[in-house]
Amino acid sequence: MIRIKARAPTGRAIVLPTVWGAVAVGYKFGCPLAQQDGLGARIATSAVFFAVGTGLVCHVRRTLLRELRLARRAARAAQNVVLRPLPPRLDGIDVAAAQLSADRGASVGGDLYEVIATEHGVRVVMGDVRGHGLAALGTVAALLGSFREAAHDEPELGRVLRRLDRALARHLRERARAEHPANGAADLGNPVAEEFVTVLLLEIGRDGGLRALNCGHPWPYLVSGARVEPLAGDPLPPLGPFPLPAELEVLSCGRLHPGESLVLFTDGAEDARDPHGRFFPLPAALRDAVGEQPVSPQTVLRTLFRALLHHTAGRPTDDVAVLVLRNGRARGELSCPGGARPAGTHR
Repeated sequence: MIRIKARAPTGRAIVLPTVWGAVAVGYKFGCPLAQQDGLGARIATSAVFFAVGTGLVCHVRRTLLRELRLARRAARAAQNVVLRPLPPRLDGIDVAAAQLSADRGASVGGDLYEVIATEHGVRVVMGDVRGHGLAALGTVAALLGSFREAAHDEPELGRVLRRLDRALARHLRERARAEHPANGAADLGNPVAEEFVTVLLLEIGRDGGLRALNCGHPWPYLVSGARVEPLAGDPLPPLGPFPLPAELEVLSCGRLHPGESLVLFTDGAEDARDPHGRFFPLPAALRDAVGEQPVSPQTVLRTLFRALLHHTAGRPTDDVAVLVLRNGRARGELSCPGGARPAGTHR
C-alpha cells in the first residue's frame, strides 16, 4: 500500500503561537492600560487581541498551505514512481500518454496504463480503479507491478489477465486486514471487498495483428486517416467482484497498419460533461485532432486534452487517462524485440 507520512511539527510552528499567546497574556495582566475600564482602554485592549488573533490565523493558514504543498508534492512523486513516464517509441510503435486527475488536492488518480515491448509483441494495459486519489494508488501499484512481470513471463494473454486478477485479490485481502486487523481475514462487509477495476489488455503483434481481452473497460478507437471507429467485442466483467471464467477467449481485433493509431482511454473521457450536461464528443474530437494530415501521438494527445478541458470548463469530475499508440513501422517491416529489424523478413 502507498502511505505518505505526516511531517512532525517544526520548532517554528510551535514557538510562534506560544509567543503570540504570551504577548496577549502579558498585555492583559502586565499592562496598566488593560486594567482600566475606560472606553479608550477597552478599544486599545480589543485592538491588541485582534492583532494577536489575526497573527495566529495568518500563521495557521501559512502552515496549512505549506503542508498542503508538501502533500501534493509527495503524492505526485509517488504517482510518478508507480505510473512511470512511457518512452516515445517501443518496438516501432510510437507512444504518448497522459493523465488528468479529478482529485486536485492530491493530484493523483485511479487510472493506470503501461506499454511493454516483449518477445510476444507489444503488450498494453489500460485500467480504471474504482475511485480516485491516494486510496486508489495502492491498487494501481499492485496491478502495474504484476503486469510488468507477467507481460514478459506469460506467452498467452489470458494468463497475463489471470495474474492481474490474483494480484488484485491479494492486494484487497491485505488492505482489508490492514484496515480491520481484528477481523483476521478479509471482511466481506468492508467497502474494500466491493472495489473493482476495469482492465483492457491489448497485444500488437509484429505483423500489426491486434488481440485483446476486455474486462468492462471502454473499447479503444482505431484512427486511420480521418476515419475514427471503435474496436468492438463482448467484454468480460470488471476484475474484483466476479471470478474469471474457466476459459478465456482472446479476441482478434484485426490489424494496426503502418500509419494507423489506437486511442485508449478511461471512461472519464466519454463521461465528461459540459455545464449544460452534454457528454464530451470523443470521436468528433479525435477527428478534429487528426485532421487530414498525419500527426504524432503527442499532438493528438495535446489537442484532445485541450478540447476536453474546454468542454468541462476546466473542471472534469472524474479521472481521465488517454494513451495513443501509432504504428510507426515502415510498410513491409517486421520488428523484433528491441526494435531491430531482422534481415530478409518482410510481410
